[in-house]
Amino acid sequence: MRRAIIATCLMLGFAAPLMPSGAFAQAAEEQSLVDRSTLTVNEMMGTGDQSITRDAQSLLQRARAVLICPRVFRAGLILGGEGGSCVLAARDGAGSWSSPAFYGMGSGSIGFQIGVQDAQVMVMIMNDKGLKAVLDSQFTIGADASIAVATLGAGVQGATTAAVGADIVTYARTRGLFAGISLSGSIIGSRSNSNQAYYGQSLSARQIVVDMAAHNPGSDPLRGALMRFGTKQPQ
Repeated sequence: MRRAIIATCLMLGFAAPLMPSGAFAQAAEEQSLVDRSTLTVNEMMGTGDQSITRDAQSLLQRARAVLICPRVFRAGLILGGEGGSCVLAARDGAGSWSSPAFYGMGSGSIGFQIGVQDAQVMVMIMNDKGLKAVLDSQFTIGADASIAVATLGAGVQGATTAAVGADIVTYARTRGLFAGISLSGSIIGSRSNSNQAYYGQSLSARQIVVDMAAHNPGSDPLRGALMRFGTKQPQ
């Protein structure tokens, strides 16, 4: 058992003797979120209606960054309070994806257009302006008139149309099916304590996803999935 714990600690990028038990538990929790985010990317980009997944892949291939929320839960037609845990990753000029920074979505209202219990959500951040808005402080979707937000689906025809003039494009699925939802009013905020637990040092989201100042090998499957679906394949 001790050997298994040490091996897990090494996988998370920490030395087991130096990690307090509470820190280990939180790091394992953040790794679970990263693993579920990897599954979300694979499911949302690779399964279901091919016309929609093709559009979603096209968006990801052009995105500057992406916020992945494996589960945004609601208790009724309107969700108040915390919505879900998310990770943010960005790509550099060479096309490589960063390790993730940790975020929370919620503290506002998320209005679902159809009755669902929970949804997988990907928020495509299409340019530096959109990424700066998410990185600078808590960002409320739809509150900043200078940041254009579009939704893939819900009347929007195709990824090209959705991305025209949009700084942020949202995409969601529930129970394996595409669902058009509005995230207007949702607050996206960085979780610095989660960043510290996962990387073993105090880092801002900007340092992680823009400066790429830290790496945890536990995030490699997520980065690989983003590379797989977020890189345009040669014709």
